Amino acid sequence: MSHTFNSQLIHCVFSTKERRALIPLELQVRLWPYLGGIARENKMVALSVGGVEDHVHILLSLPTTLSISKAMQLIKGGSSKWIHDTFPEYKLFSWQEGYGAFSIGIADVDRTVNYIEKQAEHHAKRDFKTEFISFLKKHNIQYDEQYIWD
Repeated sequence: MSHTFNSQLIHCVFSTKERRALIPLELQVRLWPYLGGIARENKMVALSVGGVEDHVHILLSLPTTLSISKAMQLIKGGSSKWIHDTFPEYKLFSWQEGYGAFSIGIADVDRTVNYIEKQAEHHAKRDFKTEFISFLKKHNIQYDEQYIWD
């Protein structure tokens, strides 16, 4: 085959340091599009970006040339720098070191986009820790809970 064809759809989830509520609504409306812009600049496609005060969900389509870890480094590092440079009142802002990255199939895109768009509604009923553990279980990822929340 003379060309490379790729479909890598990844639902990424990451939180603020210590899961502090550091992303108020007035920052969310600026941050979500900015995260999409970082993705676009790096040849990714952000199909959906959303979240609440303490964490973010992004559905990404990754190019063949970019690993998940590099994508997360670009998105988290770039957004953290932008927040510090643009909003001096958020000098304590930082992302937690780790992240979750969960592959999805093309048939699950609409469901995942809907899930990301309804984060505020969803988290009125369930906290981030419960949500994240459910993702790990759904994807059969082995974990030791004492190491998840460092």
